[in-house]
Amino acid sequence: MNTNKTERVVALVAGEHSGDLLGAGLMQAIRKQSPQPVRFIGVGGPLMKEQGLDSFFPMEDLAIMGIAEVVRHLPKLLKHRRQLVSFIEQQKPDVMIGIDAPDFNLTVEKRLRDNGITTVHYVSPSVWAWREGRIKGIKKAVDHMLCLLPFEKAFYDRHQLPATFVGHPLADEIPKNWSRTEARQQLNLATDAVYLALLPGSRAGEIERMAEPFLQAAASLQQRYPQLKLLVPMISEQRAEQFRSLQQQYCPELTLQIIVGNSRLTMAAADYLILTSGTVALEAMLIKRPMVVAYKFSWLSYRLIKWLFHAPFFSLPNLLADTQIVPELAQDEASAENIERHLARLIDSDNSNLMVNFLRIHERLKVDANERAAKAVLNLIE
Repeated sequence: MNTNKTERVVALVAGEHSGDLLGAGLMQAIRKQSPQPVRFIGVGGPLMKEQGLDSFFPMEDLAIMGIAEVVRHLPKLLKHRRQLVSFIEQQKPDVMIGIDAPDFNLTVEKRLRDNGITTVHYVSPSVWAWREGRIKGIKKAVDHMLCLLPFEKAFYDRHQLPATFVGHPLADEIPKNWSRTEARQQLNLATDAVYLALLPGSRAGEIERMAEPFLQAAASLQQRYPQLKLLVPMISEQRAEQFRSLQQQYCPELTLQIIVGNSRLTMAAADYLILTSGTVALEAMLIKRPMVVAYKFSWLSYRLIKWLFHAPFFSLPNLLADTQIVPELAQDEASAENIERHLARLIDSDNSNLMVNFLRIHERLKVDANERAAKAVLNLIE
């Protein structure tokens, strides 16, 4: 532990953009709350660098997806991990905070904790949903878990691992009432139209699997509701080109508008949403738009998930409500016919109870995550 009482030393390691965002907010809050000056070390991206972190190596080196990619980069990852652990041990920080990236960070935290350094993990792995046995390894690596979701803290309480529910930064960031008209004006859309937004994913594999049922459901809905206009936000021009190609293959006659970037703003401009599972479903709930959540996995992934997954729902709105408040369709159930049927039901309903549920969950999650997380960290190192 740092012996210089006039200065705090805080180590942080983030592995991708979302972690960089969380880390930057946490650093700012720690500096504001700490009675002593704080020096930050570790690994982060541009936002954490703006807050004073001199990254030990580029954060992009950790942002590796897919088994083949990880195997190809394994020697570099192992070297980075070894050198990073050695560097942090030499600096003797008051605390080490691993931000998400559990495959890398939990190993680093375990080695540092074995050498007497206090460790915190920010963003719980989904151990509550599958592979619950991982909790044994987590308890060996982590002194304190910072949880974004309330049911995660309850899980760690059951397993006697100290944890703090800090709320979700997205709930702090997204307004409780996002004007549909203002969002449309920002995107130069007609303010009096009825819009359905399709969000088939941000990765090539997701789009490949979900484009067909999403497009076919949208085509049927447009025949049923001729006033319905279609929006498709895409994360990049490359993914937009992929989607255009799939549209020509499955529904060439369909009229739709692809928007590159601005997925959150597009959701706010829409009246209804068809989307994949993941953080986007949480965003949609916080923006408060009726949705159908659908997802298809590769055959092997689905077999493994069926075997290992134990949560009652796979979409975050339902997990947070602890009951099904939005339709969720997985694998064979995620057909165009089922998506159309559930979306038509939403179009024909007033959805007022759904909006009440969305607002109630938003208020539970909006508790100033950065400030709460910083307070938990400083309390721990006191």
